[in-house]
Amino acid sequence: MDTIFALSTAPGKAGLAAIRISGPAAVDALERLNPDVPKARMASLRVLRAKDGVKLDEALVLVFADDHSFTGEKTVEIQCHGSPAVVSAILTELSDMPDLRSAEAGEFTRHALENGRLDIAQVEGLADLIDAETEAQRRQALRIFSGDLGKQAELWRQSLIRAAALLEATIDFADEEVPVDVSPEVVDLITATQTSLQREIAGVKTAERIRAGFEVAIIGAPNVGKSTLLNALAGRDAAITSEYAGTTRDVIEVRMDLCGLPVTLLDTAGLRDTDDVVENMGIDRARQRAGRADLRVFLLEGDSLPDVPVQSGDIVLRAKADLLDDPGGAVSGATGQGVSELIADITEILQNRSADVGIATRLRHKQAMERALDALAAAENLIPHGETQADIAAEELRTAIRALDSLVGRIDIENILDEIFASFCLGK
Repeated sequence: MDTIFALSTAPGKAGLAAIRISGPAAVDALERLNPDVPKARMASLRVLRAKDGVKLDEALVLVFADDHSFTGEKTVEIQCHGSPAVVSAILTELSDMPDLRSAEAGEFTRHALENGRLDIAQVEGLADLIDAETEAQRRQALRIFSGDLGKQAELWRQSLIRAAALLEATIDFADEEVPVDVSPEVVDLITATQTSLQREIAGVKTAERIRAGFEVAIIGAPNVGKSTLLNALAGRDAAITSEYAGTTRDVIEVRMDLCGLPVTLLDTAGLRDTDDVVENMGIDRARQRAGRADLRVFLLEGDSLPDVPVQSGDIVLRAKADLLDDPGGAVSGATGQGVSELIADITEILQNRSADVGIATRLRHKQAMERALDALAAAENLIPHGETQADIAAEELRTAIRALDSLVGRIDIENILDEIFASFCLGK
C-alpha cells in the first residue's frame, strides 16, 4: 500500500493539531524530520526540521508498529501546535517526500478494513460515531464500532454451517444406514437463527431513527399556535408568528436533543381549505410530512380534528391554554403552560419506542438479513422431504450464510464502499 498522510484534527487555529502518517514509509518520513525516532508505542518530544534544516516545530511524536496501529500498518502521529502556519509547513514538507502522498477521504479507515483491522459494519459504526450528536447516537454507534454486529453475524454463521454440515453428511452417506436422524437438530438450528434474525430486523427502523433522528410534527388549523409552540419547545424564535392565518407555508424544522435522543420538530402549515395556490402547496407538504413523522402533536381549538389520521401514540392537546377556563389537557406556547409536560411526554414515547433497538442499524443490514430469512424458509420447507432434497436445502443454507457474510464485508461490498467512505473526512 502507499504511505499516506493527512491532518487528522479539524482545520483552523487550535492549541494542538494531529498529523497522521500510515504505511511502509511512515517511520522513514519521521526520520527525515528528526533522525531520533522514538521507540514504538512511546510518546517523545522532538524538534521537527525541514530538509534544509529550518525548524518547523517542536512536537510530540508517537510511533505505532503495524500490529498495534489503527490501520494495521506502520503509523506515525505528530501532535504539533495547531496554528495553520505550523500545520501547513509540516504538511508541505511531507508532500515533498517522494514516497508519500496525501490521503483521500476515509483512506486511513479503508486501510484498516483492507488489513483486517475492521469489518465493514465497524466502518459504518465509526462513521456514525464521528457524526454522533446525541448520547443515544453515541451509544448505538459505539456498539457497532465495537464489533457487536460482526460477533452476532458470526454466531448465526456458525449455527448455519453446523446445519449445512449435518445435511451434507446425509448426502455423503446416502447409500448407508445413518443411525441418527439429523433433521430435528437442523430444524432447531434454523428456527433459532430465524427468531434472532426477525428480532434484529424489527429493531432496524428504530435504529435508523436514532441514527438520523426522530421526527415530531405539530399539526393543527391555521393560527392555532403551532409556530408559537415550536418556538417555545426550541427555546428560540425559529418560526415566524403572527395573528394572520396562513403565515407558515412551508415545513420548518428544528433539531433538538431530548434526553439523548435526536429529535427534529416540524412546524407545518395550518390545515384548511383555501384558494391560495402557494398556501395549498404548503398544506400538501404538511400532510405528507405529518404522515411520515414518527409522532404527531395535534393542537385543537374546539372539538374538531384536522383531516390527518391520529395514529397510536400521537399526542392530542387543546391549544392556547392561557385563554381557557379549564386548561387541563392544553398547552400554550405563548406562556409556556404545559410545555415541559409536553416535552416529557414526547421523550417518554420516543424512549419507549427506542427500547426495541437492536445492533443492526442500516437498510443494508435489514436487506441482508431478509435475504438470509428467505433462504432459511426455503431450506426449512425442503427438510421434511428427506435425502431427496437435502442437497438443495444445504445450498439454501449456504445462500443464507453468504447473505449474512455481506453484513461484515466478507463478500459483495465493493458496490457500497465508495458510498460509505464518501462520508468520511480527510485524516480518518
